[in-house]
Amino acid sequence: MAEENQAAQNSEQQNAGFALQRIYLKDFSFESPRSPQIFQSQWKPQVHMDLNTGNAKVGDDLYEVVLTITLTAKQDDEVALLVEIKQAGIFSIQGLEGPRLAHALGAFCPNILFPYARETIDSMVTKGSLPPFMLQPVNFDAIFAEAMQRKQQEAGQAEATH
Repeated sequence: MAEENQAAQNSEQQNAGFALQRIYLKDFSFESPRSPQIFQSQWKPQVHMDLNTGNAKVGDDLYEVVLTITLTAKQDDEVALLVEIKQAGIFSIQGLEGPRLAHALGAFCPNILFPYARETIDSMVTKGSLPPFMLQPVNFDAIFAEAMQRKQQEAGQAEATH
């Protein structure tokens, strides 16, 4: 049985294919509601970042993956900066199914998209005359694993209540 599983996994790996087709900016919003007053105080914001990923099949073996980042920077308990970006990509993924496909779409692809989103955010924030805004790297593998664990726990709880 273990040998059959290993053979199936080896076959899947040999038939697997991954190619980046396109990376693009799907949506971007920049707001600096306290301008120009914000420029007259020392810039020491409290920053909150929301991160989300989504994907959709757009053709045979083609998937669109969208990384959404929303940054809110508050200064003196007022919103000083609000940035939202939807960085997207189209990926050709062949030979992966189930959990392996889900991992590619939920972790591997967002890892590719993140540097593009980070650069766009930094560039636009500096064009808004604010200090550079360098986002720290994100561990999408850990986020994906946590989300899968949460889904399993929710499924177990739902089963227990029925």
